[in-house]
Formats: sequence, structure tokens, C-alpha cells
Amino acid sequence: MTTTSSRLLTRALTLAGLMAGLASCANLPTESAEVALMRANTAMGGVALRSISFAGTGTGATFGQAYQPGMAWPKITYSSFSRVADYSAGAFREDAARSRAEPNGGGAVPLMGTGEQRTMGLLKGETAWNLAGTNAVAAPIAVPGRIHDLWTTPHGVIKAALAGKPSIAMRNEDGRMLTAVSFSVAGRFSATALINDAGLVEKIESLQPNPVMGDTASVINFSDYRDVGGVKFPMRIAQSMGGFPVLDLAVNDVKTNVAVPIDIPAPVAAAVERVTTDQAARGVWFVAGGSHNSVAIEMKDHIMVVESPLFDGRAVPMLAEVKKLVASKPLRYVVNSHHHFDHSGGLRTAVAEGATLVTSEMARPFFETVMANPNRISPDAMERSGKKAMITGVNGKRSFTDGERVVEVYYIEGSVHAQGFMMVYLPNEKILIEADAYTPGAPDAPPPARPNDLHVNLVQNIERLNLKVDQILPLHGRKVMVSELYNAIGKKN
Repeated sequence: MTTTSSRLLTRALTLAGLMAGLASCANLPTESAEVALMRANTAMGGVALRSISFAGTGTGATFGQAYQPGMAWPKITYSSFSRVADYSAGAFREDAARSRAEPNGGGAVPLMGTGEQRTMGLLKGETAWNLAGTNAVAAPIAVPGRIHDLWTTPHGVIKAALAGKPSIAMRNEDGRMLTAVSFSVAGRFSATALINDAGLVEKIESLQPNPVMGDTASVINFSDYRDVGGVKFPMRIAQSMGGFPVLDLAVNDVKTNVAVPIDIPAPVAAAVERVTTDQAARGVWFVAGGSHNSVAIEMKDHIMVVESPLFDGRAVPMLAEVKKLVASKPLRYVVNSHHHFDHSGGLRTAVAEGATLVTSEMARPFFETVMANPNRISPDAMERSGKKAMITGVNGKRSFTDGERVVEVYYIEGSVHAQGFMMVYLPNEKILIEADAYTPGAPDAPPPARPNDLHVNLVQNIERLNLKVDQILPLHGRKVMVSELYNAIGKKN
């Protein structure tokens, strides 16, 4: 190569390096995270914003209540939906009127075509509760989610990030450069807010803890911003959680600095997790005291528990009480009735106690996946224990026996509630254990004019399998004789 050629090549390489350096500099932030957040706070009219309320209509889904394990959450329709975010008080309120948009799947929403459900959920500080009329019920499991909802509103995320230790980067989204500000709220969630050139928050990506899935991704998109008395707010909000949609809201009303006092009711402030035990038969205990029940079954050399629900806050004291019943025997199995999150939220707790999880074969791959996820944001009992889940499946029917006691696990077939839906039968004791297929009403209540489809389906399964049932231990509500189930559908047993 000639000297001239060498010089030209050197210059070309130098120029290429300079251009690459300039290109990389174009992706570097030109301001600090704090400056970017203050710019957005000003642009969105959030500097003097103490609280905001917004309302609208749209669609959503019941998170954690999929019909099939691992599939999308069941769709619902919101005829009304509103939220109040009080940033100065750390308070939050959500009111909704919702109905099913598809027949299959779980949740407390009335069955398809049987009406609308009204809900009200509240938060102040570290306390969450629900209101049904004037009846306030503590909801500690809802605390992380409601804190997340409060501080992932468009203005809330700016305030939360400013209060933390934010970092900044640039993000290319569909050919546009957005400012990405990341931060964490210790023990609650981590988030990245994507801010456009106009200073508006377009998207929030976050991770929050979940008793079933571990650290769980959420994505919220804001669009169609409009000015409301100097405050800019999006008229369209769309959110997904765990990879599936949970909200698509068309906002039609926004109010700023609203005065909506949210005070913790005395019964909620005084609430504690109660665990009661009632012997239903020799070596069989109905474990109640809360919204979700469990059943402990003594075998020759171990204990089996049916259902470890909700989250550590319920499952830890429940399992501790079970271990007191037969202190000399280890907990070997925990049977899960189905994959819905309120009924499987304590499975990670059971893993920490060394139990093998018994799930439907249909749900086993789902649980193998989610049980491998970490729960690092707010470490639960399983995360702290370092133990790995041992999971075994039931394919239609499975029997457990110690040579004397027999425990049979069956699928509930044909239910609109869930697939891989299971019930437990003790043939010697003539006891049936089930969740959600039948929740007893008030004692001596007259049967409804139209029988509940889930109740009818349960009876069909009892008769299909020719089970001789005297007593039902439901995993919601009180224990009853099987005659109450038959009376509820207007049939004699």
C-alpha cells in the first residue's frame, strides 16, 4: 500500500470513528433525570397538583383468573370506572361497575348474563380495604397493587421518581427518541417512565411482586392528552399485566385537586389475620377464620393440606396452625384446587415449608414456569428459603393412601370457572372439599329462582363419579351438609 493510500485509509477510519462517536452521543441524555422529571412535571401541570380523579368506560380483565392455566385473563366490561389519586396523603380509591364479557373464567364477577358487580377498593399509606355498602373489609393482599396504581398514574409516576433516586437513558421507540427515567419504590415496585419531547409521559414499564408469578411485568400506555384546567391528562389508558391486557379505558371526566377524604375505618385498622380449626372428622380439620379456607388431613406419617391460598400473610399463619395440630408429623403435600391466584397465592409459602405441590396436570407446566420466577422486589417465604418447587400433577383422578385413609382427587369437568379444576373426596368420611364450585349461602336461605350454573355443575360431577357425600367443606364460607347444595339447585339428594 502506498503512503498516500495509507493516509487516506487512516483519515477514513478516523472519520468513521468520529461519526460513530457522534451517533452514540446522540443517544446520550442531555439532562439529568431530575431535570427531565421537573420538565415533565411542569409540562403536565403537576407542580401544584395534590390530587386527581378520573373516570370513564371501557374494558378490562380479571387478573389471575384465567380459564386455562397460562392463558389470557377473562374479559370484562366496565360501564363505569373511576380512580382518585391523592398524592399528598398517599391515598387511593377505585370504584367500578363491571360485568363479564366472556362466559369462562374466574373472579367474583357474576356469571355471564346474570348481572353487574360494583366494587370499591381503597388505600391509605400501607393499609388497603374494600367497601361493600358500609361494610369495610381489610384487604392486606391488595396493598402492593394499589400502591403501584397510585404511583403509576401519569402525574404520580413523576412525583414518585422525583422522591427516589432516578436514573436516565434515551430509548428509541418506533423511530422516536424518548427519555427513559427509571426508579424504584423499595419493596413495592420498580418502574421506567418514558417521556416524549413535549414532556408528556407516554408509557410506564414496571415490575411488581406477585404471590403466584413472582416479579410481574406491567405496561401502561397513555395517549390522547388533553388540557383540563392547566393539567394535561390522557383520555386513553391501556394496561397489561403478566403479558395480557387488564384495562383499556376511555376517560371522559377529569378533576384536579379534588377533596375526597380517605380515612382508614376503625375495624380495618384493628384487623388481624385469624385462623380457626374445627375438627370435621377424626384427623380432618376445617381451617377457616378468613375469606379463604383450607383443610388439614392427618396421614400415618405426614400431613396433607388442601389449599394454601392468597399470600404469605394468610398462608404462613395457616400452615403454622396446621403444624400445631399434629406437631410430630411433617407437611408432605399441599393440594391446589385450581390455578386462580386467590387459591394458589400461598403455594410459594408451602414450598418454603418443604411441601410437594399437587396441581392438575393441566396447570403443572404453568406452575413450573412461575415457581421458577424470582420474587426479589419483596422477597416472600419461598424466595427467602432458597427452596425450589416440587410439583406433581393429577390427570383426571389420583388417589393418595397410607393404607387406612384414602384421599381422592378428581377433576370437576365441564365447569365454566376453570379447566384443571379439582375437588378432593374422602370416601371413608364421606367428605367433599371444593372451592368456588359451591359457596354456601346464609343458613335456611330459600333457593334462588334460577339455580347457579356452578352449583348445578358440581352436583353433576358428584353424580357422575357416584360419590357418596354427607358433608361439604367449602374453601369459601361455612361447612355444610350436602343437602344444602341440593336444596340450592332445587333438587333432592
